[in-house]
Amino acid sequence: MRERILGRIHRALEHRPKTALPEPLSATVAPSEALTLFTERLSGNGGEVVRLEGLGAAQEWLGHFAQTFAGVSVGQTVPESLRPGLPLLPPEEAPLGISWALGAVAETGTVLLCSQEGRRNQLLPPTHLVFVSEAHIYPTLLTALNALKPSLPSAIGLHSGPSKSADIGQIMVKGVHGPGRLVVAVLSGS
Repeated sequence: MRERILGRIHRALEHRPKTALPEPLSATVAPSEALTLFTERLSGNGGEVVRLEGLGAAQEWLGHFAQTFAGVSVGQTVPESLRPGLPLLPPEEAPLGISWALGAVAETGTVLLCSQEGRRNQLLPPTHLVFVSEAHIYPTLLTALNALKPSLPSAIGLHSGPSKSADIGQIMVKGVHGPGRLVVAVLSGS
């Protein structure tokens, strides 16, 4: 009986074209082009990218950006200098979550977040702000993982844009399974 069923399935699938694996998203990305490609890919996924020249510019920008939020949840590895003067709230109550990325991948527009940051901080606030150093934007995921290998944590989060789902009625809704807004602040010279 089993052979008969598998035989019918095999015959039904014989005439279907073979599915080819997708090509890599890009050819080799030059380090000088990594930020541009990262910005293009993350923006294409619905994320936002802000480029900041140094720590002073980052602090000034953060002061203006954070004004519209009533509180914040901050990841453990975020430097003290990049913590806004907002009330600290638990992630499930905070309208803003802030994280520090291990790095970013230009090829896919993805930020790599350490498990130490706290998954709740990364997923529960409606807006997630991620700081990443421009020096840690890698052309590909393989390059990023190899560069981070000596200090790679046991778990990382890969975030390539705001949470989106079209599960119900094929209507796209943001923020269902995570933040509806992802802002990546790229720090130059850090």
